[in-house]
Amino acid sequence: MATHNLAVHGMSLSLSSWQFWALLSAAFAALTAIFAKVGVENVNSDFATLIRTAVILLVIAAIVMATGQGQPLGSISGSTYIFLALSGLATGASWLCYFRALKLGQAAQVAPIDKLSVVLVAVFGVIFLGERLSAANWLGVTLIAAGAVLVAWR
Repeated sequence: MATHNLAVHGMSLSLSSWQFWALLSAAFAALTAIFAKVGVENVNSDFATLIRTAVILLVIAAIVMATGQGQPLGSISGSTYIFLALSGLATGASWLCYFRALKLGQAAQVAPIDKLSVVLVAVFGVIFLGERLSAANWLGVTLIAAGAVLVAWR
């Protein structure tokens, strides 16, 4: 299999690396905030979330079908279903809150506060998953929190 690499400021990113996909995720999340702010302008924020969710459902269903990644539903464990359902509920709640915040505030202020999720993931990862963070990692988490607050500050 051929390996495709992308160089970003001297850092080589492989298409099979988590860093590559995380950077793409960040870029798409940024576009999400901008597109959503414009899109939610003349519509109820909950209805806007419904439209967004329907689009996501259709696109992901098409990708799974086109790539043959479907699985028999019976091959998935009950605990996997429970945690994926909980993740879906948390995602839905996050999106409803995010669109409501975008309707009421500026994208440049809402998005950084939303990204405090990075800080919460670090804390929850330590508490619930037993992950360990170094002093440098904790410094980074603290700086992310401070940065989000400073960007949102009026």
